[in-house]
Amino acid sequence: MKVTNDKVENRQAFLTIEMEPAELEESLESAYRRLVQKAKIPGFRKGKAPRIILERYLGKDSLLEEALNTLVPQAYNKAIEEQEIEAIAQPNIEITQSDPLVFTAIVPLKPEVKLGDYHSVRMKPETVKVTESDVNELIEQLRHQRAIWEPVERPVDFGDLVVLDIESSVEDKPLINRKGTQYQVLRDLPLPAPGFAEQVVGMKRDDEKEFNIQLNSDYPQAELAGKEAIFKVKITEIKQEILPELNDEFAREINPDFQTLDSLREQASSDLRQRAEEKARLDFEEKVIDAVVDTAEVEFPPILVESEINRILSQRFQRGNRELEEYLSSINKTSEELHEELHPVATKRVTRSLVLGKIVEDEKIEVSDSEIDAEIANYTKTATDNRDKLEQSLNTPQARQSIEQTLISRKAIERLVAIARQSKRTKRVKKEEVIK
Repeated sequence: MKVTNDKVENRQAFLTIEMEPAELEESLESAYRRLVQKAKIPGFRKGKAPRIILERYLGKDSLLEEALNTLVPQAYNKAIEEQEIEAIAQPNIEITQSDPLVFTAIVPLKPEVKLGDYHSVRMKPETVKVTESDVNELIEQLRHQRAIWEPVERPVDFGDLVVLDIESSVEDKPLINRKGTQYQVLRDLPLPAPGFAEQVVGMKRDDEKEFNIQLNSDYPQAELAGKEAIFKVKITEIKQEILPELNDEFAREINPDFQTLDSLREQASSDLRQRAEEKARLDFEEKVIDAVVDTAEVEFPPILVESEINRILSQRFQRGNRELEEYLSSINKTSEELHEELHPVATKRVTRSLVLGKIVEDEKIEVSDSEIDAEIANYTKTATDNRDKLEQSLNTPQARQSIEQTLISRKAIERLVAIARQSKRTKRVKKEEVIK
């Protein structure tokens, strides 16, 4: 066997492996001995047919395939051992020549991460502000949630809720056909088509109207994008929104603990601030991680991105391939196009994960069993049913390992955030220096 390491590129080793004729013949003979024990060949007892007869009966290709199924993996394993290559996943193997037997192997290698000077990253989180306007907007949302709708005998206006029959088509093909459907008439609403709400405004109960709308170039159904749709609409009912008055009674309806409108506003302000602070914290973490990643040099084999894409798809489409196929049909895209769309997202995730992993190693971040126990207790304290069963499932080795990785990642991010928030750069002190 002759092995040539052609190159290493994108953390992949490209090997060419050429087998000696004697090695292939030995493998063919072994394949014959395995197959002849299974084959039922007329005129011969089981296991007694000569090799030439077996080849005629099964075909030479079948014998060769059986031989290669054993020979190629063995030769590959021997080749990477000889070349001192540490593979992190299965290779991509292609047979390029049969006489002599030659095959290539693209071997994914361990990623390489060189951290930059992440200790010099400095950032300040954005200041969280909750204005009176923000509180008023939240209170208005609560009013709309508790509004009632009363039928009216007047033309449709923006904000009304109408019941309508709708027929539509594009180039004589049905688009939307429904009877008795509810539709809130909102200004600049893009559904079912931009400008539809504006066409409905001014219509009265039992009015019928026909109109055309040019669909946008980014219409969800790509084959209809940019085409003209014909709509026929009949209004069967018009309702207007009646908002509750803003007073102490309204506050008590939201929550009996609120005795006054002022107490509701105070809680609304507190809730908004809490949400804003959480969002600011997450946004700041994202910026810090991105800044640290920008200082690093990261190389990894493409198979990691493909694995991440598959993981994203399995999380998004938990019911399997059928759900994925239905989604692809609804957006008029192929599986390859969806993979291409997810490629940048998956690449970013892999890069960040590798950098954080290197940070964990560099900062010597660890998690104790007691910390894992505390996290499990935190998960289970809010459980009302089957708490014991939940606790038992979280204490399996696999679950504890997953929790450990989550806590380690959290600690790494907290460490980076602490570094970024320092007012000035401080010298890193090694443990050995402290001991001295």
